[in-house]
Amino acid sequence: MNRKTFIKSSLLTSGAMLAGNGLIASAFNRPAISKRDRMLQWLEGKAKPGYTPAAFFLHFDDKHRVGSSAASKHLEYFKFTDMDFVKIQFEADYQIVDFKKPSDWSKMKANKLDFYEPQLVAVREIVKSAKKDALVIMTTYSPYMWAGQAATHTALGRHLSEDPEAVKRGLDAIVESQLLFLRKCMEIGVDGFYMSTQGSESGQFTDPKIFNNYIKPADLVAMQEVTKKCPFNILHVCDYVAPYESYAQVLDYPGQVVNCNTHLKDKTHSWSDLSAMFKRPLMGGLDRHGVLTTGTMDQIEAEVKNVLANRPKQFILGADCTVPGDIDWKRLQKAIAVAHQV
Repeated sequence: MNRKTFIKSSLLTSGAMLAGNGLIASAFNRPAISKRDRMLQWLEGKAKPGYTPAAFFLHFDDKHRVGSSAASKHLEYFKFTDMDFVKIQFEADYQIVDFKKPSDWSKMKANKLDFYEPQLVAVREIVKSAKKDALVIMTTYSPYMWAGQAATHTALGRHLSEDPEAVKRGLDAIVESQLLFLRKCMEIGVDGFYMSTQGSESGQFTDPKIFNNYIKPADLVAMQEVTKKCPFNILHVCDYVAPYESYAQVLDYPGQVVNCNTHLKDKTHSWSDLSAMFKRPLMGGLDRHGVLTTGTMDQIEAEVKNVLANRPKQFILGADCTVPGDIDWKRLQKAIAVAHQV
């Protein structure tokens, strides 16, 4: 037996022994395509039949909010659920300030990068570990949402109604800080951002000019920059505070994908309706408080199949917003596994 024949025979024998013992060598068990390449192809419109991308997001406990512990928990969750990309939660809380009148917003200072460093530790470690196999995106909240966190949404809303020009000084400072953070994330290597917006929900402001002239311009500064520079950005139209009467005010917001709720205050849109409105791929389908959290595994499977039976061609299965932090990860794993077969 010559050397070539001997090596070939040995490899075949070893493979048979591994298979016979239920052990598959990793070299023979690699997926045909990585999650990263699959999602990049999906973004180009090359959606494969019989496979729907899926992802769900949640806030981890206080021990795993920032730093290395957050990175480890994000990666554990990503691998357990088998979701199709990594989304990093933003957990850098703005310090609460007591703004008593609109003019006080001139005192708002732009946080520098040291404020974000604990969050950036997690970003660096997750990008280093996961980027080769999957797209990695970072959560960013709108300046309006960060302002509400700092001064309470009640005070922010009142001051915007009384003197929006005065509040704009504070929003401008937050935009300045936001750009520092997002640019650093892009330098580290994130593939995009999950861009959350609020402010145009039902009942937020009696005068629509407040949103259009102050909240929206503050939103768009960072959103437009990252959408030009990153391939995968998700616009999240957040209805955590209140439902929407219409999505009209955010239809022109940037983002390669839109995550929103089909249910508005007084009507429900089909996914076909939303696809025609936003003119880009969509994400969602499951109520964060519905079958996903309360149903049996069989009910979750049935609900996923029902949603995907009427989805647009380019669609990511997900929830309408962040799912409860105490949800059993097996429920999310189940929903994602079903989507990967449809």
